[in-house]
Amino acid sequence: RLLDPDFRKQIKRGKDNPSGLTPGYTPYLYREAPTPEACEEIYRILAEIDGDVKQPDKMPAASLEVAGCGEVPCVLDALLRTLVSSNTLMGLADVAIKNLGRHYGTRRDGTGAGSINWEKVRLSSHEELTQAIKITSCGPTKAKNIKRILDIVHEECPELYREKSTATTGSAEKEAESGYQTASMPENASISSPYILSLDHMRGMSKDEAMAKFVRFPGIGIKTAACVTLFCLRIPCFAVDTHVHRFCRWLGWIPEKADADNCFRHGDAKVPDHLKYGLHQLFICHGQRCFKCQKATKSGTMDWDEAPDRPLEHLLDRTK
Repeated sequence: RLLDPDFRKQIKRGKDNPSGLTPGYTPYLYREAPTPEACEEIYRILAEIDGDVKQPDKMPAASLEVAGCGEVPCVLDALLRTLVSSNTLMGLADVAIKNLGRHYGTRRDGTGAGSINWEKVRLSSHEELTQAIKITSCGPTKAKNIKRILDIVHEECPELYREKSTATTGSAEKEAESGYQTASMPENASISSPYILSLDHMRGMSKDEAMAKFVRFPGIGIKTAACVTLFCLRIPCFAVDTHVHRFCRWLGWIPEKADADNCFRHGDAKVPDHLKYGLHQLFICHGQRCFKCQKATKSGTMDWDEAPDRPLEHLLDRTK
């Protein structure tokens, strides 16, 4: 049994680890796939089709037209955008972000300049926020979690600024490399000022510290935390969406019945850091373009038989 690649070590959860994170190791202790060489091969095949994918040198500005997966300069904005987008078609998430920007206005200062005024969202009612994002799934629950997160950040921020958190000061080198700066409290602002609603001090954290911090927020699971860590904090992290999960099963990287969280735990430990961003984007792009990779298609139909095989087809086992 211990040599079985599907054998999974029991994950201990508790107050300090509610999501069962396994930093540095995979729960599938005897599963060798994927090897670094296999990851390189998959990346090469997909990159020949859709082009080489590298993380942009400069963080793109926040948009009120596209929700995205957290690739914005402000950490708080990235977290809440990704929460709004969860379990929702991206087109509907985009509409929700437009509604939020139209209803609450935009921030004028700090790394969140030009994005949603989350300070105003915090002061609004649950019903008002629910109405603004009702087009997404689970609107009332998302609204409740967003407001709770904003309240937690509001309570924590004055203490962080008071103590001049070492996490913030230790992030100067990362900020210089990435081209953005951590938001600081304006000189004329008190500790109750709305300008200090920020999570930018997290830029000084390691991946494991950031993931542990994110998943403690209400409504934030491993997938959302990994996306914000990868796209906003720009730390290599194996973020798993529907397409990534599906390809990892078909390639035999994870057991057939492994869920998305275990896919993350295994992939984050096995996939080389320099490929995590590129493979995430390429899996999504290939999943959207490949007819046989779409959820609604079925083998054995006329459309399936007539559809051309994509270059990755010889490595996929869709019975998994």
